[in-house]
Amino acid sequence: MNPFPETVTSKLPQTGTSVFAVMTQLAQAHGAINLSQGFPDFPVSEKLIELVSRHLRLGHNQYAPMPGLMRLRERIAVKTEALYGAQYDPETEITVTAGATQAIFTVISAFIREEDEVIVFEPAYDSYVPAIKLNGGVPIISRLKMPDYHIDWDEVRKLVSSRTKMIIINSPHNPSGSVLSAADLAELERLTRNTDILILSDEVYEHIIFDDKRHESVCLYPALAERSLVTCSFGKTFHATGWKTGYCVAPENLMHEFRKAHQFTVFCVNHPMQQALADYLEDPAHYHGLGAFYQEKRDFFIKALKASRFKLIPASGTYFQLLDYNHISEEDEMSFAQRLTREFKVAGVPTAPFYSKAANDGVLRFCFAKSNDTLEKAAEILCKI
Repeated sequence: MNPFPETVTSKLPQTGTSVFAVMTQLAQAHGAINLSQGFPDFPVSEKLIELVSRHLRLGHNQYAPMPGLMRLRERIAVKTEALYGAQYDPETEITVTAGATQAIFTVISAFIREEDEVIVFEPAYDSYVPAIKLNGGVPIISRLKMPDYHIDWDEVRKLVSSRTKMIIINSPHNPSGSVLSAADLAELERLTRNTDILILSDEVYEHIIFDDKRHESVCLYPALAERSLVTCSFGKTFHATGWKTGYCVAPENLMHEFRKAHQFTVFCVNHPMQQALADYLEDPAHYHGLGAFYQEKRDFFIKALKASRFKLIPASGTYFQLLDYNHISEEDEMSFAQRLTREFKVAGVPTAPFYSKAANDGVLRFCFAKSNDTLEKAAEILCKI
């Protein structure tokens, strides 16, 4: 059958299938240990599962309110104030979303118009740039500086123009595992002062931060919070990435516009999951220990890799660890990642797809949100390369 009409052109001509899906499929095809896609291989809390089951049986199976279950929004408000001292009104300033990626897309859809410029720091989570382009915006790229993936604020100042509508930040950072400092947030505050620039702050790994560092949320800084939309993820926090449940917090004037787009994107989010999460959030212990839990896994993985030829800088947050293979091979990242999966049966993700233009730093990202047994088996293989 011939395609109709033949004149259809892609709005994202350079965009293919997500690298996460590609590497996971390759890992499955070759029976490889999959450290590529960012999901845990250990179970969700039995208590949380029981709560979902309970609410299914109670009949919470129809539409939830468009902005999210009020009980859940109230728990989010309590959590946000306890962590950051920031007060958000559950009625008008918090919306539950179908995961953080949907929240990010909705923020961009609600505020970015044709030719608006959005500053993006690369390597970047792969949804940012396509969402900007689909909404007619122009991504303005600032590359994070290696080896620690820090922001060059002098460079950023030169990128700001009269067309700059938004700056996207992500901390803790995927894929590098770096975190923004208080000094970084101070620079961002100075940069945006007396402007109309909005901030989209992707904080999905807010609870996964190591070495006694503080998560520098924009919520901690009133002058930033008043111009920011913050996206967060229950999936990352509670080991349930397949639930695709998250939320966005923002001042009322920004949230009002966000909800206009949200209602026509998903309208509302899985009802029994929201009921269960509202119950589960009554105990802050369910997320307070997350940083220590993952730091132990990071340290276990790093120790197991000591005998390898890979070079690494310990991640400061997230559940990803970068490994530099420049002393091992001169292959480009995708070729090396694919060979590692096919021949050695360990799958990681190249960092090159996290850039919108060609990049080849000789670095792969590995997910350590896995059982210690899985990590030990993967490290044993990597040490032999």
